[in-house]
Amino acid sequence: MSFLYPRLLSEQAGPLFAEYRQRTIVELADRVAVTHESSVYVATGGDRVSTGQLQELRGGVLGLAARAGFPDNSDRARNADFDLELAALLHAEMGMVPAEAASRDVWAFLALVLLPDVAFWRYPQPPKDRVLGTDLTRHVFGRLWWRAQLVRSPDAPEPYGTLEILGEAAFDQIYARRAALGGSPHMVRAILRVWNDLDLAGLNERETLRDFLKRLLRLAPFVLFDGIEEHALDDELRAVAQESVDAQRRPSAPVGDDTTRTGQDITRNDDARERSATASQDKESPTPQPAPVTWADPRRFRSVEICAGAGAQALGLERAGFDPVLLIDSKADACFTIDLNRPEWDVVCMDVAHFHSGMRPDTLGIDLLSGGLPRVKSSATVGRAEDTEERGVLRAAIGLARDIKPRALLLENVPGLVESPDFDADRSWIEAELLNAGYQSSWRILNAADFGVPQNRSSGFLVALQAPYYSRFSWPEPDNVPPPTVGQILGPSMSAGGWTGAEHWIKGADRIAPALVGGSERRGGADLGPTGSKKAWAALGVNGNSLGDTPPDADFPADGLPKLTVDQTALIQAIPLDWRFAGGKTSRYRQIGHAMPPPLAAAVGRAIAAALRG
Repeated sequence: MSFLYPRLLSEQAGPLFAEYRQRTIVELADRVAVTHESSVYVATGGDRVSTGQLQELRGGVLGLAARAGFPDNSDRARNADFDLELAALLHAEMGMVPAEAASRDVWAFLALVLLPDVAFWRYPQPPKDRVLGTDLTRHVFGRLWWRAQLVRSPDAPEPYGTLEILGEAAFDQIYARRAALGGSPHMVRAILRVWNDLDLAGLNERETLRDFLKRLLRLAPFVLFDGIEEHALDDELRAVAQESVDAQRRPSAPVGDDTTRTGQDITRNDDARERSATASQDKESPTPQPAPVTWADPRRFRSVEICAGAGAQALGLERAGFDPVLLIDSKADACFTIDLNRPEWDVVCMDVAHFHSGMRPDTLGIDLLSGGLPRVKSSATVGRAEDTEERGVLRAAIGLARDIKPRALLLENVPGLVESPDFDADRSWIEAELLNAGYQSSWRILNAADFGVPQNRSSGFLVALQAPYYSRFSWPEPDNVPPPTVGQILGPSMSAGGWTGAEHWIKGADRIAPALVGGSERRGGADLGPTGSKKAWAALGVNGNSLGDTPPDADFPADGLPKLTVDQTALIQAIPLDWRFAGGKTSRYRQIGHAMPPPLAAAVGRAIAAALRG
């Protein structure tokens, strides 16, 4: 028998979340309930869970939390133990089927009605996905149910015993970032069985797991893992895992070496190792020696990118000489996108507010910390949930700079943050914090159109450098060459389908585009923004009410207004044609709409690189 749980829809959950972030654990305990006037049930098979069962569930969770220090104390070790025990309890006691557990509204009810005190104790001042369930791989309770669902072995003496094999960050690599593998319980259990038997003495476990998963992803298009018997699958995975272990044991640069490999070198040498492995399987011969490792130009720099999005800013900085040690973003699709295009880059899906240098000592003292942060709002929004969240990310970025002490810091945001009186307090706080940490700051508004981007897109920038480098820094000067027009950039794709009106359209689209907007998470589907933006696009011959799936074809009216495709919006952002995006149409467009055009990032990056080189 499966149970149906109450669902707290987003219209009610959002305001409740904003309110509860301001309350203490004691106050939240007074708000606990087993029903909510706005909760609903879906009309599907199963019995509604009773209030008595909900009370029992709460009692069980409270018992585990109390052993972990609830309500006044907690630490990382006890939190980890609590999560493991809670995963097993939720999965074993809730009686849900996966279809029910896939509803974010179910988990919003648990976190805001039945267990708000526990939820906000486990994650003080949580981002919305930890409570509202916008990303179930990160929900305070939902993520644990799904971990247990994927690892449970019903015939084993301890059905949930494999939960202890990997921690959350490692499991995230399998589930959140590696969707092609993490959606299959059969595959996940096999990975854990094989991983548990490996000899990892002297190896970096995280790097070895990452390499193992990459090798599995290369096999995924050719192997139906779910169709392989358990013992045969284990044998297959064991062979792949051993390749990763062997690769990690090969001689490499000493830890802490300031030189780094370029993405091109990594790909080339990985391909060489794969060719060698294939050759050794095709004929009986000694395993060839791996190709010699080629190291990057020592004049290149090491960076960390936060709020990395689709990787457009990191791509521009790569052109300027910065190779990322780590990229962080909280959105799974954005992490997938970076993996698709730069599999050698190390991407972690997590909230930047929860990251610290102890998780990755190799980030200490890097050359550049960069990020395109969520757009902070003016003082008119102070106190709203979105303002709290976005300013929280800004403060987390400054705190991270103080923690890892990069030689330079680059943050991009709204122009108002640079020049508006509404942001005077923010600028003063940022400059004071950075000055105390040994940095001098400079602010500037730059327009992407001045650097070859076919778009009138202004951004506010903060660059801060440690004292020895600040005097060498100067902001990049605009290009002397006018940017291409919308017609020049989109003409080939508008003509590709045989549209008879393409030539006339290209001539009319003789200006650069307005700023590409409409990527906000708080908007509906994918469109080109508010009324003013849509009117500007209409003047260029574009219907901005939504995005199209394909460019206009021969049947499209010659005098019609075509819709832009997602790929065409990427061209407006000057993102390369071969840069692929993960997710549905709205998710892909939001990644593009949030991006910094790579040519602009490259220009600022070169100015910072020049200061660091002296």
